[in-house]
Amino acid sequence: MNSPALAEVRRAVRVAMAALPHPDAPLLVACSGGADSVALAAATAAEARGPVHAAVVDHDLQEGSAQQAADTVELLAGLGITAAVHRVEVRGPGGTEAAARHVRYAALRTARPDPESAVLLGHTLDDQAETVLLGLGRGSGARSLAGMRDWDAPWLRPLLGVRRATTEAACAELGLPVWQDPHNVDPRFTRVRLRREVLPLLEEVLSGGVAEALARTAAQLRDDVDALDAVTADLLDVARDGEGLRLDVVTNHPPALRRRLLRAWLGGMGVTGLTAEHLRGADLLAGRGPDRAGVTVPGGLELVRERGRLSLRPFRRRGARSPR
Repeated sequence: MNSPALAEVRRAVRVAMAALPHPDAPLLVACSGGADSVALAAATAAEARGPVHAAVVDHDLQEGSAQQAADTVELLAGLGITAAVHRVEVRGPGGTEAAARHVRYAALRTARPDPESAVLLGHTLDDQAETVLLGLGRGSGARSLAGMRDWDAPWLRPLLGVRRATTEAACAELGLPVWQDPHNVDPRFTRVRLRREVLPLLEEVLSGGVAEALARTAAQLRDDVDALDAVTADLLDVARDGEGLRLDVVTNHPPALRRRLLRAWLGGMGVTGLTAEHLRGADLLAGRGPDRAGVTVPGGLELVRERGRLSLRPFRRRGARSPR
């Protein structure tokens, strides 16, 4: 079949799979039944060298979700893909979208048929553009604006260079039915309003090409982030002093490197949930002191400056002072 849209999707999948570090491991496709994931599943079934598995995550957020998940499994079976439904309970911080994403990714990790299996996700160029816009609106740093990666083990996103309209056309070319998720048109969700209101307006005002431009911006920022992360890793090897961090190494660099170094070291010490404010406080403490002063960080810990190094200790409420 001479199908331009399908050919584009298959080419994207073929290129992405060729770069996998474990190409012989069985693949797992995450499929919701929507056009993006159905087109991805069909292309993967056609391009894969071995058997393809699929996971259909039922978030149980809508009436009839169980039947929709079962219909998707049946559709995938027609493509030669072994699929199973994974029902999850959506709960946790950050609202419905964030909680659903968290439990979905956890279910997909568990569903992998092999520890080396890649999980193929149907994110498109349009999703990438929306992600960059969300980061801009929230005042996020370069790491967030760099968007989603093609490969971020175990997640493989072959379609980040493919438009959503292309996946829809590919499904139409194959005669495959696709599910229209009501949540994708629900204006209660920020991403929906970006998709249906903000991006179309930007396309009109800037005479088109906005989604592609945002995706290019993300790719350029990823290159910058990767380069800075590599430099940071080398500096961290020098700066470590037992369980502490040498101040003479930390302070002799521009803010972008200092704060990356502090984040990397704190992360390696098990500190999670760092915010820009935490890093600003840590940077001020490292650069200005005074000695024996401390700033609090997540996990009930305090970052302390003493004798030319930073170290962590349990938070002491009375003795902690923020640098001025």
